[in-house]
Amino acid sequence: MINEGIGLLKGKKGIIFGALNPQSIAWAIAEAAHREGASFILSNAPVAKRLGTLDGLAEKTNSTIIWADATNDEDLAGLFEQAKEMFGQIDFIVHSIGMGLNVRKKRPYENLNYAWYHKTLDISSISLHRIVHHAIETEAMADGGSIVALSYIGAQRVFSEYSEMGDAKALLESIVRSWGYRLGPRGIRINSISQSPTKTVAGSGIKGFDGMFTFGDKISPLGNADAESCADYTVTLLSDFSRMVTMQNLFHDGGFSSMGISDLLIEKLDEVFSEDG
Repeated sequence: MINEGIGLLKGKKGIIFGALNPQSIAWAIAEAAHREGASFILSNAPVAKRLGTLDGLAEKTNSTIIWADATNDEDLAGLFEQAKEMFGQIDFIVHSIGMGLNVRKKRPYENLNYAWYHKTLDISSISLHRIVHHAIETEAMADGGSIVALSYIGAQRVFSEYSEMGDAKALLESIVRSWGYRLGPRGIRINSISQSPTKTVAGSGIKGFDGMFTFGDKISPLGNADAESCADYTVTLLSDFSRMVTMQNLFHDGGFSSMGISDLLIEKLDEVFSEDG
């Protein structure tokens, strides 16, 4: 864990979406961005007021909370207008928003409630499109800025219990590429980070999450990447050091994405199946 900043984001201003409590990746990103000298707005849906402890993070990072539903165009337009009043223009946006309604309500992929499915896509993916649209439409986003969204390898590979969220993350990553082409002429880059399974509120709502977490940890040469290391990596993408990186899905997973299977997992599987006869 990095304890002292080096001013990587000194003078940068932005909005961080999705912090809820100290287990949130967005919470860790806010702490890291503050450490590196950034000023920012914290935003989450109004319903999160009764679920999280965002006031403490705002006080710690000397930031302002503006509640906005990322699936509501009026809320987002208002948020970016307020951001303009506070900062003039912003230099970065972090999208760390996700919710799988069918997953939480234990509906199998073969029998999804389609109203919930649509809401999952709206919250977890289409919200990124809305956010970028309103950032540009309101002229709140400065040229040369950076946008980062949090994803997971379930966008490319099937993890059965990840269910509809695999579709949502695949759409999220597609939106990153589509916007990247259109933002390039202004020097604005947009990327996604494919993070290891991380013990957050959203992650804990997925059936079999502990198994997914252990599986990733046993295969990855470096083990699972935690929220703090993800935050440090995110900060580099928000900084000018990544000014020529865009439209990428960047794996931050301890090497999991390049592995097939590890010796340790083979040994454990051999033990289990031997016991089964």
